[in-house]
Parts: sequence; structure tokens; C-alpha cells
Amino acid sequence: MKASLIQEVLLQAIEHNVSESLAEDIGTGDLTASLLSASQSAHARVISREDAILCGIPWFETCFRKLDPQVVISWHAREGERIYPNQLLCDIDGNARALLTAERPALNFLQTLSGTATLVRRYTDAIAGTDAVVMDTRKTLPGLRIAQKYAIATGGGANQRIGLYDGILIKENHIASAGGIRPVLEAAFALKVDVPIQIEVESLDELKEAIDAGAKLILIDNFSLDEMREAVNIARGHAVLEASGNITLDNVRDVALTGVQRISIGSLTKHVRAVDLSMRVQTK
Repeated sequence: MKASLIQEVLLQAIEHNVSESLAEDIGTGDLTASLLSASQSAHARVISREDAILCGIPWFETCFRKLDPQVVISWHAREGERIYPNQLLCDIDGNARALLTAERPALNFLQTLSGTATLVRRYTDAIAGTDAVVMDTRKTLPGLRIAQKYAIATGGGANQRIGLYDGILIKENHIASAGGIRPVLEAAFALKVDVPIQIEVESLDELKEAIDAGAKLILIDNFSLDEMREAVNIARGHAVLEASGNITLDNVRDVALTGVQRISIGSLTKHVRAVDLSMRVQTK
């Protein structure tokens, strides 16, 4: 995907995510914020309560700017940077009502995306020095796929297809429905679409069959480390291998050292623990 198109998709996602989040929270109006004067100004500070990778600044800022276009946000940490407990992340000056109304949606984005980026960084650090790359999957939170894929990249991982329209991943149910590995690959190649075509295999025999049928990108699912090493020997010079299934921080380096080029981990985006951040507001 071209850089300009990626940027356009990202901007559209930010706009959609923030609009939906604010509408969900505000509804017919923020009754609590209405207790303050409409002209009241305020200053806010966001503090980190733990070690993390900061991610989600575009979503965070958009939450405030939609409610107060004149808001001033001064950052003391950069996107993708490691942050620490009790670190001041940013100062915010603007309309008091806007700051209080945007607080929770803005922090939700920053905490959630920082949580994803932080976990990804732990995995990428664990395989440092190997030839493998950590990759995402489609196991994302509903409505937040682009945001979470952005967080994957911010944390040092790599992105795969966004959805069903920009890549083909042939899994066991597709293989069974199409009558086997060779027929399903032939059907995929016949589409003549300019997208990656990947097939999942569950044994070394299936791996050999996929390579013989012309597969160039193969997902080896739930292979043991010994099976992965053998798969790498079989596929060398023929196909790129991606390991997946039951991969954790405890074993990811061992997986990388088998020689697989790609490691996809669904838990990066489906098992999300938000980073602990705090926002304090003072009226002027």
C-alpha cells in the first residue's frame, strides 16, 4: 500500500474512532461538565504510572480538538518513546468543559494503544539479533483494527493485511471446502490479484504439498520447535515461513532461532491490558 494511501486510511480511522467514542460517551450532552461555566478555562496534566511505550497521541489530541479547536497540548514525550512511572507526558490548556468531557475517551485511546505498543516492544526486544520479525493478525478489538495495527508498528512490529480484501490467507476450512491444498492454491492464483497469497499448513507433509503447488508464503500453525527447524530446511529457497500458535514471551526467541522469517501473535491485539495513566485538571 502506498504511503499516501496508508496516511489517508489512518486519518480516516482516527476521525471515525474519535467521533464514535465521543458520541458513545456524550450522547445528548455531558451533564457533569455542564456544572461548570461555559467560558471557564482549565489546565490539565497527564502522568504515567508505569513503564510503557507511549502510543496513541493522534487519537488523544483529536478527542480534545473536536471539543475545543483552540486547545493547546504540549508534549514532553514522543510517540513510540519509552515512558516511566510518574513521568509528565503532556500539559493541556483549554476550555474546562472540553477538557473534562474529552478526558475519558482520550485516555482510553492512549492507554489502550500504549498497552499494545508496550507488549509488542517486549516481543521485539525478545527476538533482537535474529532474522525474524513480529507481526500482527486480524484478531483485533472490533472497530479498532487500524488503531491497533498502528500501535503494532509503533511498538516495533510489522503489519499484515488489514482485512479480507487486501490479502489472501487460506486456512484449514478453505482447504477442506475447496478440495485440498493444490486446488485451493490454483483457485487463488487464478484470481490474478496483486495481493499476498498465504496458506496455512498443520504438518510437514502439508508443507511439502503446499510448496509443490507453488506456495511462496506459508503459515506453519502450532509446529513444535523441532518441526519448525525441519520446516525451515524444507522451505529454504522456496517459501517464506510464518510461525503462529501458542507463542509467548517465554518461547518467542526459541521460535525465532529456528530460522522462520515471520512470527504472528494474536495476543498482541486481543489480550489488551491498558497502560495506567492519570489526568489531573485545575481550573484557571
